[in-house]
Amino acid sequence: MKRFPDDFTWGTATASYQIEGAWQEGGKGLSIWDAFAHTPGKIADGSTGDVACDHYHRYREDAALMSRMGLKAYRMSIAWARIQPTGRGKPNPEGIKFYSNLIDSLLEHDIVPWVTLYHWDLPLALQLELDGWLNPEMAEHFRAYAEICFEQFGDRVKNWITFNEAWVVSILGYGQGIFAPGRTSNAEPYMAAHNLLRAHGMAVESYRQKFQAEQQGIIGMTSNCDWREPLTDSEKDKEAAQRALEFYLGWFADPIYRGDYPEVMRERVAGRLPRFAPEDVARIEGSNDFFGLNTYTTMYASHAEPGTLLKITPYGNGGISEDQDVNLTTDESWEKTEMGWAIVPWGTRKLLHWIDKRYGGPDIVITENGCALDDRVVDGKVHDQKRIDFLEGYITECHTAIQEGVKLKGYFLWSFLDNFEWASGFTRRFGIHFTDFATGERIPKASALWYSNVVRKNGL
Repeated sequence: MKRFPDDFTWGTATASYQIEGAWQEGGKGLSIWDAFAHTPGKIADGSTGDVACDHYHRYREDAALMSRMGLKAYRMSIAWARIQPTGRGKPNPEGIKFYSNLIDSLLEHDIVPWVTLYHWDLPLALQLELDGWLNPEMAEHFRAYAEICFEQFGDRVKNWITFNEAWVVSILGYGQGIFAPGRTSNAEPYMAAHNLLRAHGMAVESYRQKFQAEQQGIIGMTSNCDWREPLTDSEKDKEAAQRALEFYLGWFADPIYRGDYPEVMRERVAGRLPRFAPEDVARIEGSNDFFGLNTYTTMYASHAEPGTLLKITPYGNGGISEDQDVNLTTDESWEKTEMGWAIVPWGTRKLLHWIDKRYGGPDIVITENGCALDDRVVDGKVHDQKRIDFLEGYITECHTAIQEGVKLKGYFLWSFLDNFEWASGFTRRFGIHFTDFATGERIPKASALWYSNVVRKNGL
């Protein structure tokens, strides 16, 4: 048995827009993803999250399904536009009631809620009226929204995540334009990221000053990063791999743990990289009670001389390529998921050690890890052995990292359900439960049973 520490947290994760549906019910306002998904040509299969998994109406059924699996924790997100339909002003009582009932349902089944305040679905009014995350004012609006959530749910929610993958918001939303709000720029991603970090700092400041002592919870931010392995032993490739990680993860983690953006970003991005005001540094530095990490894959990094950058998909890019002079490639022998992401478990162990060393040994929680496969129902069952192999490989490397001294405290599998996979629509399935999007039926896959055993035994 590869046993995990007794206090290790095992869970699954989802996001509001991907599963809830009920896009115009319960007093909810529109989000940028409602608008984006309804824009022709933006979603691979032309689908929307209007209904998604219908979790809004099926949350009790889903909580019971988690309970049958023996899950200890569930990472969910709150739709800001359900709490404040225009992103500002008085809270919407129906939205408060929905999340309160959902949290109560989880607790009735002894499932600990981990709540993400922002998983990409910005209220549309804030985008139209204020230019979204490009506007410095947004930090104060986010703080006000966060305080409503702390007030309403903090008596029962003890684990808070401010932002999920600010890199995705910044690069895919404001740089590549393939995610909402669909903007393209080589400067706006740095502005958006800056305001996301400022908003994180303000929300944490509010939590610590007004709520934490009484509510006794923890708060942090979740960043995404995949390992970058030097292609060769050359110094240039080693430096390229380090540079790629600093542009990817350091961009968001360095301000929190070291007080400013990485020096290599200051040098290369120059005037496009904003500067923090002293009061922002005071709020942001030290603002994580834990290090949230979403990680899926690994790529080789090599130094790219000017003019030799390879064209790769935005998903694999790790930032604005021309600012980094890094080429990213994979090994042809590596198996890949339906997202085209290589399956390389050892990369996760190396990334955990990199975080441990660079940021002074923080408590780390893997808030997402999983894979998209071409799952099919055969005779009422889904045999997703490849997903089981994937999970076993990655969880084994997590165990090794713990044995080697990394303070890994939890693991959340992405995802509890097949859901609306953003720009991929319903063409990608990450779930350990198969969702029939026509009927809403949930069918546990073989991986759900396998993961249930891991949770019950607290190990492999």
